[in-house]
Amino acid sequence: MPSAVQERTSLVTSQLALLKQLEWRVRHAVENVLNGEYRSAFRGRGMEFDQVVKYTFGDDIRDIDWNVTARLGEPYRKKFIEEREVSLLLVFEDSVSLQFGSGAQSKREALMELAGLVMMLGAVNRDRVGFLHASPAGYTLKEPVRGRGQILHAAATLLGQPLPSLESNPLAGPEIENSTIPWRLLARAAPRHSIMIWLGDFPPRITPEGWTVLTRRYQTMGFRVDDPWDRALPADRALTVYDPVAGRLVSLNGASGTQRAAHAGWVEAREAAFRALFPDALSRLVVRTDEERLDALVRFFHARMFAGHRR
Repeated sequence: MPSAVQERTSLVTSQLALLKQLEWRVRHAVENVLNGEYRSAFRGRGMEFDQVVKYTFGDDIRDIDWNVTARLGEPYRKKFIEEREVSLLLVFEDSVSLQFGSGAQSKREALMELAGLVMMLGAVNRDRVGFLHASPAGYTLKEPVRGRGQILHAAATLLGQPLPSLESNPLAGPEIENSTIPWRLLARAAPRHSIMIWLGDFPPRITPEGWTVLTRRYQTMGFRVDDPWDRALPADRALTVYDPVAGRLVSLNGASGTQRAAHAGWVEAREAAFRALFPDALSRLVVRTDEERLDALVRFFHARMFAGHRR
C-alpha cells in the first residue's frame, strides 16, 4: 500500500506533467496566434505617473490634468511611464458548487485548467505570477514570483489544493460566501496596477466589502466556467441529481414551467451580480465546460487588444 509521501509525490509529478502540456500549448499560441497581443491587452492604466507636460495635438485628452490646466491657463497632461513587467495575481474561489458537472468534466476541473493556462501564459511572457486559493477550509497565498521553475511550482501547488468538503455549506448565504476570501490581505498581496483575475462560480450575492478599493489598486478581471445546465435545464427530462451545495439529491424536471422559470430567475440574478463586479464586458470571461479553454483565452486577449487600439 503506497505511503502518504509516495501518493503526494505521484500527485505532484502528474500535476507537473499536466502543466508542461499546458505550457507547450501556450507557447504554440503565443508564437503562432497571440504574437504579442497578450501584453498589449494589459496596457492602459498599468502605468506609473512620471510628470506633467504641455498638451500637444494628438495627445489623449483623458490624460489632461485639469487642475494644472486651470491654474496655468493652457492645457497640460499627465505623462506616464509604461510598466514593462506585468504581475498576475489569480484569486481562485474554490466553492463546493464548482464540483458539479453534467458532462465529462466538473466546473472545478475546467476552471483549474483555465487557471493553469493563465499562469503558464505569464511564465512564457516572463511576468510575475502568484495566486490566492480560498475555500471554506481557509486560504493559501503565494505572492507573485518570476521564472519558469518558480511559476511551475506555484501552479502545481494551486492545482494540488484539496477539494472543499461536501459536508460544508459555504453558499448558505452571501455573507458566508464572501468571507471565504481575505479581501484585506489581497490589497497587499501584489504591487499596484497588477492584474488580478478572480476565478470562481460567481453565484448571485452582494458585492464584497472593499471591492471598490481593489478595483482602484488592480486591473480586475473575472473568469467563470459554466456547465450547460447553468445556462438551461435539460429540456423535457426529469432527472435526479446530486446538488453539492445543498448536500443532497434533488429532482429536476425540464418540462416543468415552474422549475424553468425559477432557473431563469437564478441565471438573470447571477449575470447581474457578475456584471456588477466587472462592469466592463472586456473584463469578464465566461467559458463552457465543453469549450476549448485556450481558444477562449485567445479570443479574450484579441478583443481586449483591439478595443485598446480603438481608444
